[in-house]
Amino acid sequence: MIRSVLVANRGEIACRVMRTCRELGISTVAVHSDADAGALHVRWADSAVRLPGAAPADTYLRDDLVVAAALSAGADAVHPGYGFLSENASFARAVTDAGLVWIGPPASVIEEMGSKTRAKAVMAAAGVPVLSSLVPSAVVASSLPVLVKAVGGGGGRGMRVVRDLASLPGELASAEAEAAAAFGDGAVFVEPFVEGGRHVEVQVLADGQGGVWALGTRDCSLQRRHQKVIEEAPAPGLPPSLRDALHGWAVDAARAVGYVGAGTVEFLVGRDGCAYFLEMNTRLQVEHPVTECVYGVDLVAWQLRIAEGCVLGAPPSAVGHAVEARLYAEDPARGWRPQAGVVHRLSVGAGAWGERRRGLRGRSPGPYIYGPGTRKRDSAPTSGPQIHVSAPDPCPSDPVTSRGPSASGAFLRVDSGVGDGDAVGVHYDPMLAKVVAWAPTREEAVRLLAFELDRAVVHGPVTNRELLVRSLRHSAFADGLVDTGFYGRYLRELVAPAGGDEVRIAALAAALADAAFARSLSSVPHRVGGWRNLRSQAQVKSFRAEPGGEVVEVRYRVGRDGVTADGFSGVSVVSAAPDEVLLEVGGVRRRFGVGFYGDRVFVGSFGFVLLSRFPVSESRSEAGSLLAPMPGTVVRVADGLAVGDSVLAGQPLLWLEAMKMEHRVVSPSSGTLSALHAVPGLQVEVGALLAVVAEKEEPPS
Repeated sequence: MIRSVLVANRGEIACRVMRTCRELGISTVAVHSDADAGALHVRWADSAVRLPGAAPADTYLRDDLVVAAALSAGADAVHPGYGFLSENASFARAVTDAGLVWIGPPASVIEEMGSKTRAKAVMAAAGVPVLSSLVPSAVVASSLPVLVKAVGGGGGRGMRVVRDLASLPGELASAEAEAAAAFGDGAVFVEPFVEGGRHVEVQVLADGQGGVWALGTRDCSLQRRHQKVIEEAPAPGLPPSLRDALHGWAVDAARAVGYVGAGTVEFLVGRDGCAYFLEMNTRLQVEHPVTECVYGVDLVAWQLRIAEGCVLGAPPSAVGHAVEARLYAEDPARGWRPQAGVVHRLSVGAGAWGERRRGLRGRSPGPYIYGPGTRKRDSAPTSGPQIHVSAPDPCPSDPVTSRGPSASGAFLRVDSGVGDGDAVGVHYDPMLAKVVAWAPTREEAVRLLAFELDRAVVHGPVTNRELLVRSLRHSAFADGLVDTGFYGRYLRELVAPAGGDEVRIAALAAALADAAFARSLSSVPHRVGGWRNLRSQAQVKSFRAEPGGEVVEVRYRVGRDGVTADGFSGVSVVSAAPDEVLLEVGGVRRRFGVGFYGDRVFVGSFGFVLLSRFPVSESRSEAGSLLAPMPGTVVRVADGLAVGDSVLAGQPLLWLEAMKMEHRVVSPSSGTLSALHAVPGLQVEVGALLAVVAEKEEPPS
């Protein structure tokens, strides 16, 4: 019997595993970097061990430190979650060599499936259809488009779609460098790129004694940068014959390698209905909740039972439909750029605004809202392992919450690793939560998920929330017409700024709430802002919308008849409080919840920065300066690039890594590289000067 599990991970998946352990009566041990000392998964665990440092390579990717932590904390098993060391065969061996139970497949299986080329050979021998690999030197124009993939990669790292033969050598070199930096293995291969393909996968569960469950299909076609955004189960629109074939191939794949535990067999389904094996993920998938909701199983519980020797019985049956959306701190309109900062408030599926507005108002610049059970740690870190034992009152904020079922049977589930007041840093994946809706039909599940995301309270960094809502409500998605090119076709319309009137009305609500707050601080009874007996100039407040940067100026007047807004035809003010404003717009009353955090203010789904009346003049950067668009680490500089070189507009000069993603920094114009401050390994903050390109002067006409 397993009595204590160390979760070798962080964030949402660590909380997810710990929740099931708690329900099964198993104590949990967290590991954490210095950056995660106060993270939700640390607060949720029964005990925690510090891994000195902040970067993943120094902490969560150190198998020796993680195994030592398990032993020092008295754990008798290790659950790897997903990402980090979850598919590292050496780590699995180190765990078992230390006398601990490894909650996952054997190291030999991880190793065999860890190489995409070797995995394809094994699957082909087992009768599972695969795409044939291409020799890069033999690729010709008629072979295009092709896909370059890292042999030992995952998560979209080291992947490139090549449509131009001349760009193939450069893309191969770029993919090799990215794969080497991410996985320590720069080997890549090439295969045909299937246009309009769907990413469909099958969840398997195997007991190692011949029993294998194929728990239905999942469609994960909505992807950005080869990373999933929205997933659903079962995959819509598959012919029964294809669905049954996918189930059969997944079972064959599991048996061919002697699989044990939970795993996923991924396929690419072309427009012609032909399916091809992509890879086998030897771990729990991020999107596993949709399968759990449809089949009524707890996959983590089954992982633990199988690790204890349990044998599978008859598989459960599927009921209804589930859809999952990944809520990320990122800006889809700007190249999916990850965002960092404090999550002041995160509430999804908590009911009407009035039920969740308590405590939203504040004027201090820092994180002043802390979720229930949050405790500040004031002990200074030391060198070496450090174990923290939770207080007797464990954090009551369940990181995995389900609301429902409702009268219709539908329910919402939220898996999160972030609590109010937590910070999203630059070292790790910027996912805030996974929001899952289940309903008897796909249409109902999609509608519920879009509805709850649309009215969620998300106060903090810029997120992809609006993109998720628009994607779910897009006609192509509603019709089940999804493939991996969805965002390539529709991204422009999905990230288009909201209508100007909506932004202006939200800014008006922010201005009125700010005025109400100022009024509440006044010691003069009934004082209302700048009220005078005679009509005078309007009160003026300016806001910069985030994202987008649009500046909105709001003018309003306070008189005997109440508050009136200049330039807002058909809009009247019903009431204004520091955290809620009621407006009548075109004869319809609309309620706006407002949250202030220093100079940042959130109104519904809109975020603003309150601009100072007396702006401080800012120094301007030299023309042609390349500034870091985000905090991160310089991982590569273009080969042979040196000061004095001629560069072209749009030419990649260097690559930044932030939150597990690489971002190209390109030349803003054609000219000469006059300065280069970036070197591999350099950590930079937002706005740091990376290079300068002196623009090429055109000869006089």
